Amino acid sequence: MDQSFKKEERLHSKKIIDLLFETGKSFSTGPVRTIWLKSKPKPGCPVQILITVPKKNISKAVQRNKLKRRMREAYRKNKSPLLELLNQKGNSISLAFVYTKNEVIAYQEIEEKIILSLQRLSDIYEVDAD
Repeated sequence: MDQSFKKEERLHSKKIIDLLFETGKSFSTGPVRTIWLKSKPKPGCPVQILITVPKKNISKAVQRNKLKRRMREAYRKNKSPLLELLNQKGNSISLAFVYTKNEVIAYQEIEEKIILSLQRLSDIYEVDAD
């Protein structure tokens, strides 16, 4: 499957972001907190994603940007099983990854946690029949 990360996949609607943080369900896998919310099905783009690293946790912009790049890359490389499942079910979700640790960690660790999060979301949507 295509491993690109197109503009349509990015979550930028203020309304949806507010709704996601107010009413979305969440879980944590290490330094990555995952928040998701079912949304209206969009053809060709079943997942819209937001990646955030709070300034409160990481004060230097250079480090925040590095972490966001690492999280985005880990998602881009490992998103296909979740996308295939959502396309089969005809579902669509809005998704946010929030970095919660106070220090910069290696890409390998971030990738492991993103993979765990995506697997957990896949498990939730496999069980969820509506």
